[in-house]
Amino acid sequence: MEFCDLNCEYASWPEDGSLDGAGSCRTFQAIYCEKKKRHVHKNMPCDEKKKRLRVPEPMQD
Repeated sequence: MEFCDLNCEYASWPEDGSLDGAGSCRTFQAIYCEKKKRHVHKNMPCDEKKKRLRVPEPMQD
């Protein structure tokens, strides 16, 4: 079972920082889901999660 979090390519922080009442501490986090076109609770079960592909950072000389 997958859970909603920012490792999903559809997830992002909501535009309104006080949306979930947590302010800046983000204790009770709301996440905007692009796939569902609505806000969802972080860490709730999600059958539509698609993990982000992580792009490796270029090596520095």
